[in-house]
Amino acid sequence: MVLDMRPMLRGEVDRITVDYTLTPQQLDGVEFEGDAHVMGEVTDEAGYMRLTLTATVAYHTTCARCLDRVDGDFSVQLERTVAAEGTLTEEQLEENVDEYAVIENGTLDVDEAIREELLLSFPMRVLCSEECLGLCPKCGKPKRLGDCGCPTFEPDPRLAILKTLFDKNEEENQ
Repeated sequence: MVLDMRPMLRGEVDRITVDYTLTPQQLDGVEFEGDAHVMGEVTDEAGYMRLTLTATVAYHTTCARCLDRVDGDFSVQLERTVAAEGTLTEEQLEENVDEYAVIENGTLDVDEAIREELLLSFPMRVLCSEECLGLCPKCGKPKRLGDCGCPTFEPDPRLAILKTLFDKNEEENQ
C-alpha cells in the first residue's frame, strides 16, 4: 500500500490510519490461508513521524518433529521512524536500514517492509506442541500414540567387536 504523506508533511493531519490486505511471499513448506491483514498508523508528534503496523496471516504447515498438520495464525509487528527524502545521509540509511521508512515523492510504500518482516520473522521450525515427542527413529510411528516396541538402546556399531570379546570371555568362564 502506498500512503499519501503530503497532508501530514503540510501539517494538515497528525495521524494516518492503515487497514488493508497484503499477499505474503510464499515460504517453503508453509501454505498461507489467504492474504495478511495489515493494520496500523503513521503518527506525527511535533515533526517526529512513526510508522506502526501489525500484520496477521493464517497458515498451514507440518510439525518439525511428528509431521502432523499445524494450523495457526502468525502475527508480526513493524515499527519504523518515518523520514522525508533527503533528510538522511546514505550512510545513516545503510547503517540503520531497519529503523527508517523513507517518504519518496510525497508517498510512503509500506508493502515491502511488512513482507520482509513476515518473511524474516516466521519461525524456521513449527511444532504442534512444545511437548511433541516426534516419531520413532526405527519404525516411524508417532510417539504420542504410545510405545511401538522398538528397542530404545542401540549399541554403537564401531564397538561391536568388543561385545564379541566379552561374549568369548563369558563362554570360557562357564
